[in-house]
Amino acid sequence: MKFLFKATYTFAFLLIAFSIKAQFKTNAQNLVLTNEDSLNYGNNKNKTVISGYGSAFYQRNFNRKISTASLERVVLFVGHRFSDKISLFTELELENAVVATSSDENNSNGGEISMEQAFLKFDLNSKQYLIAGLFTPRIGILNENHLPVNFNGVERPIVEQLIIPATWRELGVGFYGSLNNLPLNYDVAVMNGLNSADFEHGSGIRAGRAEGSNALANNIAVTAAIQYNIADLKFQVSGYAGGTVGLNQRGADSIGLNSGGFGSPLYLGEADVQYNNGGIAFKALGTYVSFPDAGTVNAAYNNNSSTSMYGAYAELGYNWLHTKQTMAQFITFVRGEMLDMNSTIPEGKAIYDGTEKQTHIIAGISYLPLPNVVIKADVRILHTGPQNPALVINPPPNALPYKQNNQFLNVGIGYSF
Repeated sequence: MKFLFKATYTFAFLLIAFSIKAQFKTNAQNLVLTNEDSLNYGNNKNKTVISGYGSAFYQRNFNRKISTASLERVVLFVGHRFSDKISLFTELELENAVVATSSDENNSNGGEISMEQAFLKFDLNSKQYLIAGLFTPRIGILNENHLPVNFNGVERPIVEQLIIPATWRELGVGFYGSLNNLPLNYDVAVMNGLNSADFEHGSGIRAGRAEGSNALANNIAVTAAIQYNIADLKFQVSGYAGGTVGLNQRGADSIGLNSGGFGSPLYLGEADVQYNNGGIAFKALGTYVSFPDAGTVNAAYNNNSSTSMYGAYAELGYNWLHTKQTMAQFITFVRGEMLDMNSTIPEGKAIYDGTEKQTHIIAGISYLPLPNVVIKADVRILHTGPQNPALVINPPPNALPYKQNNQFLNVGIGYSF
C-alpha cells in the first residue's frame, strides 16, 4: 500500500512538472474552424455572426435488407456580440429534413425542429466566463464537440448516443474557467433535472431530457468537469447528479416517488483520454450511470428502467496525408464499443433485456479535402445478447426470429462553417 501511494504521488508530481515545462500545444477544441469558434474566442469583430453545420447519410441494414437515406440534420447558428463582455449564441436544428404536422397522413418521418442552444455568455476575464440559457454541458467527448468533421464514422459513437445522450442540452447556468500556471480547464453548472416519467426502454435516459421545452424544474441537476492537457494528450473526467422527479410533493407521494430538488436521483460519471500526434489519433471513453430508485420509478411508470448502465469505447485512427503539405486529411480508423443499458435491474421490478447488451465494431474512412468538409464511409458490425421472450410482443412465426448479429454499411457527408 505504501509503495502504491508513493508511486501515485511520484507520478502526479512528474505529471504536473512536465505539464509546466512542456510546450503546450493548442488542441483541436481551441482551433478556430467556424464563425461560432471565432465568436467564442473573441477573434471575430463582427457584431452578428452566421455559422452552422450539417450532415446526410445512406445506410444499408443487411438483416432487414433495407436501405435508408436522410438529410440527418441542418443546423443554423446565429450569434451576436453585444459588447466585449457579453455575447449571444443560438443554434436552430432541423432533423431529417421534414417535420410532419398532425394533419399529415404519414407522420412517421421522425423530423424535428429544435433549439440546440440559446445562451448568453458573460466574459468575467481572460480565463473565466459565465453562461446562462440552453446549453450543452461538458460531458464526454462528443457533447460539446459534435460537428460531423470532429468525429470519425458516419454515426456518432453509440455509447455517446445511448449512455451519454448527446447532444444533451438543458436550461441552466454554468461557470467555466482555466488555470494560469497549469493547462487545466474546469467547469460547474446547475440546470433542470431529467424526467423519469419519460424514460423509455431501449434508449436509456435519452427521452427524459427536457431540452428547454417546458422543463419540470422542481428537480435540479449539477454537472462538473475537469480537463487536463499535456502536449498531445488530453484527459477529462466529468460527472452529473440530478433529480428525476419534477412533480410537487403531493403528486410524487401519490405514486410512491421521492420529490424535491434531488428526488429519485440519477448519477453519471465519465472519463476519457485523447491523443493526437503526427498522423496517429487515439481516443477512449468510459461511462457509468447509477439510478438507485429505478424500482420505484418502474412501479410508478412501468418503463422498465435499470438500476445501472455502462458503456465504453476505444478508437484508433491514422491520417495518411499528415506528412504532405496540404490541409486535406485521409483517415482510416477502427472503433470498438461495448455497452449495457440494463447492467443491473431492480429485483422483481424490471425485466432483463439481452438485446440491450451490445458490442459494436466500426471500421471506415474519413476524407476531409478541407477542415470544414468531410466524406465518410464505414461498416458497423453489431452483436447483442439474446432476446428475452417475456418482452416479445409479436413472436415467431408472425415475426422473423431475432438475430443477435447484424451488419450496417454507412456512407455520409458533413460540413461546418
